[in-house]
Amino acid sequence: MNFENIHNYYEKLVLEHLHDTLIEQQGISDQDLLEDVACVALNRLPTRYVRHDVDTAFFTSDEDWQRMEKQVAAAVAAALDYVRQHGENRGED
Repeated sequence: MNFENIHNYYEKLVLEHLHDTLIEQQGISDQDLLEDVACVALNRLPTRYVRHDVDTAFFTSDEDWQRMEKQVAAAVAAALDYVRQHGENRGED
């Protein structure tokens, strides 16, 4: 069996938000920082597993989109603060 098509839709939303907000607007280019922020943000969000992104786009109401975008923005902002505050521990497992 192949389950490669199954993924958490929030991953796409978080990565898009990281790109648009942190990379493009704030000029952050530290790959380790961005990956840590993505992981922390995703752990703060609910999961929404899908097979095809187009299905999510088609079956999601405007209100749900707005709620999801707000959740992602808040999770990324909180994750960035968290990672910056705990930056001295990054990379140490």
